[in-house]
Amino acid sequence: MNMFNLFKERPLDVKAIRNILLQSIKEKLQRAQGGEGANIMGVYIFISCSDAEKHLYEAAVFENVPGKFKTEEVQKIADDYAITLSPSFKFEVAFTDEFPPQADAVKNINAAIFISTKKSGMGNNVHRAFINVLNGEAENDSYLIDPACGRINIGRETKVQAAGNYMRKNAIAFKPNEANRSVSRQHAHIEWEAGSGSFLVFADEGGIPPNNKMKVRTPEGVLIKMQAIEVGHRLQQGDQIILGDSAVLEFTYSGSKQ
Repeated sequence: MNMFNLFKERPLDVKAIRNILLQSIKEKLQRAQGGEGANIMGVYIFISCSDAEKHLYEAAVFENVPGKFKTEEVQKIADDYAITLSPSFKFEVAFTDEFPPQADAVKNINAAIFISTKKSGMGNNVHRAFINVLNGEAENDSYLIDPACGRINIGRETKVQAAGNYMRKNAIAFKPNEANRSVSRQHAHIEWEAGSGSFLVFADEGGIPPNNKMKVRTPEGVLIKMQAIEVGHRLQQGDQIILGDSAVLEFTYSGSKQ
């Protein structure tokens, strides 16, 4: 009898969940490989389960032993099947109410997987761009961004107190007034990814449920909800970043509003 048919016929236990996850990771890594080799940059697991099941999933991914699932399970798959991962590939597990749209659901268990590669979203060959403020009151109407900017924080107020007595500086800062009440002080950030020549936008703690929400609307009208801080959205010309209820930013290679 096929091992995965057997899982359907009895209650899932820790070993069964782990094996299904590993099988799915193997298949997705093999598809992502596609001759890219070290262009595989990250493996992200998202789990949306009941409180009663959570201890099973935590044990399945060795939640209490940081790094074990990555080094003893995911890396072993790569070695056994000659899949070359980036030496600095990232591995994250997130428990969440909803799966990010970029992630693929895993059959038979309450999980989804996202494989990050350098090639996905390739095409932003221009190394500088603009963030135009379409709605909301920010310090400036337009912001020039380039790789030299490093991490570009977005939020309400220029300087805010973060956890651990850390002072966060928002390079794209919304004014602290009633019009911007739904913009968090730590809402989002943009990073440059050298391998793909692209800018990526990430939700920060203040930009995901149950706090303020964050979405990206593509020029085609597709609405992408940012559900987890681990997975970024690769910005393309004309993407609109929606912060909270009304603040809207536009990613463009032109400094003037369209």
